[in-house]
Amino acid sequence: MPATPPQVSTVIADPSSVDAAIESRFSARAFLPRPVARETVTELLRVASRAPSGTNTQPWNVYVLQGERKDELVQKICEAHDAISIDPQLATEYREEYDYYPEKWVSPFIDRRRECGFGLYGVLGIAKGEREKMHVQHQRNFRFFDAPVGLMFTMDRVLGRGSLLDYGMFLQNIMVAARARGLHSCPQAAWNGFARSILPHIGAKDNEMLVCGMSLGYADEAAPVNRFQTTRVAPEEFTHWVE
Repeated sequence: MPATPPQVSTVIADPSSVDAAIESRFSARAFLPRPVARETVTELLRVASRAPSGTNTQPWNVYVLQGERKDELVQKICEAHDAISIDPQLATEYREEYDYYPEKWVSPFIDRRRECGFGLYGVLGIAKGEREKMHVQHQRNFRFFDAPVGLMFTMDRVLGRGSLLDYGMFLQNIMVAARARGLHSCPQAAWNGFARSILPHIGAKDNEMLVCGMSLGYADEAAPVNRFQTTRVAPEEFTHWVE
């Protein structure tokens, strides 16, 4: 028998609530120890799976890390991160499988990157050249910023670059749906270079590549780092009307 298609709700969400979820999203970098129920994570992923994908390929594959297994991964990657700091040559052993960032930075992208970095470190009171403090802050990525839930996203290597576009919409759905439930998130490409250690730890198959990680939980609203907000270019600067 053919599979029964899922029922699609005819209720249209209040646009203001959708806007609020999008506009209140930010990359949280400090979380409370408050746990997130498995049912909540499952519901987030169910909602997010309505993201569009080319010919409905649905390229996403999600690994949810909690408890001891999450702690074990944190320790493993933090140790590797520390080792690279001591001996930068070790970085050659940890390569991203796809280029997330450009090989050569040019304006305006490098300007926005610098603004983001200076702004973040400014809120944290980290001055230029304070390498040890920068290292510690960067390593917060590999501790999931103390979030109770860590997510790892993979996709099959057989798929094309278009599937990464589809994946981005899936990830955005997770983050927006999280806001609707009072949760915050932080998408993280920082994990990508450590894929060779992460993939076997989470039980990924040989045909899978790491797309990115994500921290998920209840944001620590009192943490200074969560007061940092990145700027956005006005629509007038990136919109081109063709009439």
